[in-house]
Amino acid sequence: MERETYQADVLVIGSGGAGSRAAIEAKKHGLDVIIVSKGLSFKSGCTTLAEGGYNAAFAYVDDADSTQVHLEDTLKGGGYLNDPELARILVEEAPERLTELESYGALFDRQESGKLNQRPFGGQTYRRTCFQGDRTGHEMMTALKEEIIRQDIQTVDEVMITTLLQDAEGRIGGACGISLSDTKFLVFLAKSTIVTTGGAGWIYPVTSNALQKTGDGYAMGWNAGADLLDMEQVQFHPTGMLYPDSRRGVLVTEAVRGEGGRLINSQGERFMTNYDPRGELATRDVVARAIYNEIMEGRGTPNGGVYLDVTHLSPEVIEEKLETMLLQFQDVGVDIREEPMEVAPTAHHFMGGARINPQCETSIPNLYAAGEAAGGVHGANRLGGNALAETQVFGRRAGEAAAKNVFKSNFELESASLDREEERIGKLFQNGDYHPFQLKKELQEVMWNNVAIIRREKGLKSALKEISAIKDKMERMIVPDVSGYNQHLLDALELENMVLIAELVTKSALIREESRGAHYRADYPDTKDEWKKSIVLNKDKRMGYVQR
Repeated sequence: MERETYQADVLVIGSGGAGSRAAIEAKKHGLDVIIVSKGLSFKSGCTTLAEGGYNAAFAYVDDADSTQVHLEDTLKGGGYLNDPELARILVEEAPERLTELESYGALFDRQESGKLNQRPFGGQTYRRTCFQGDRTGHEMMTALKEEIIRQDIQTVDEVMITTLLQDAEGRIGGACGISLSDTKFLVFLAKSTIVTTGGAGWIYPVTSNALQKTGDGYAMGWNAGADLLDMEQVQFHPTGMLYPDSRRGVLVTEAVRGEGGRLINSQGERFMTNYDPRGELATRDVVARAIYNEIMEGRGTPNGGVYLDVTHLSPEVIEEKLETMLLQFQDVGVDIREEPMEVAPTAHHFMGGARINPQCETSIPNLYAAGEAAGGVHGANRLGGNALAETQVFGRRAGEAAAKNVFKSNFELESASLDREEERIGKLFQNGDYHPFQLKKELQEVMWNNVAIIRREKGLKSALKEISAIKDKMERMIVPDVSGYNQHLLDALELENMVLIAELVTKSALIREESRGAHYRADYPDTKDEWKKSIVLNKDKRMGYVQR
């Protein structure tokens, strides 16, 4: 396998909102920074897909709002499983980070007074979600991309990082992986490494995530010995598209409900107030379970969802504030100005991830994490609008800390470790019995049936057995050794990460014998004070807890 080596002071793995902001901050210190992306730079993350908005307590619409109220909403929404210091940092620094985005060229909707406009999102006491129509994430990424170009930060596209480089002392010194276009083995040497690879929505068959989100960052951290926490906390967004199959899971933004969208079952009943007095603007975990329950009890639509209706809104409001949704559904023959959308829950966000401190340091020297790759900020359930803010707040902090670390970083590269990784990947080439994409689908069905919105001990234990059986089949995968782009190899490498993360999610879900936030155990439906603690998993140590 041909080998190519890059060198940098700071390596950023992932080019979404958190990775881009981290790179910008690190570059301010006059350092060499490289961003490496599994897909196309700036286009393969979930930030660009985020539609609804960015939470910041400016109090421009509701003057009683404050960072303290934002913090209280975030902790309550997270089932008090959040790291309180990380949550405090999020709400206090979010406004300034949004102002920085504007300085990069991002445009947010404004009121006639000239002040930023703010819309309501689920779980909020006051209206605090800043937005650009229903394409906020795209606007942010456009501005971040322009700033990265201005700063002349190097980007490398279409590379799957397969492992972090680690010396005998456990310190990280970069990463290595495969160029997807030609299967070349690439090495990235760096004094500080920041993981901003997003989540793992594709361990489920229905997800709003970009195709690249297969848990790579979690797997990298785990294999290096980093602590992962709260891996059972997987958020299912209440509203994803149902059909056609090619659009299944595509996000229908919370902005639809924020602007007054109504959820209606097949009997014509607006049902959300039967579950929560906040109605459609209850937190995502509540709304997702309510929709799931309506479907399971026979009040779903013929396609297996519920209706989300905005036909009572004026066409002008829909065209101005929900333009992306209007076009998204027109593309499949539905005019949301005149007929309701059909929606169902879709795997959306991992609240868990690498355990970090306020400087975004993981438990491994020279390794940092930010955005969805890190855990602790959102607790058991993320409020809509908090993720885009998180990318900027903790992306900046990670970039700054990683830059300062460069001047004290130590790492002794062992060339044998590169040989071992290259050899490991080479062993995947074989003529076996199972295509990796088939095993991916098998894993996704196992997770959807047993480890999704409603969980039970029997199903979780069954899932672990089925995951073990898939691991056995992975010894006999069909991976041809072909030149150029090799989808079979990509699927095999992704499957390794997906199986690992699926197993960790399932084990964590078995351990947490209560229901809290996005984690709902039908056999333990109550929230228990004694479980107000994060579950910490580590491959080199026994399981631990962090009391909240």
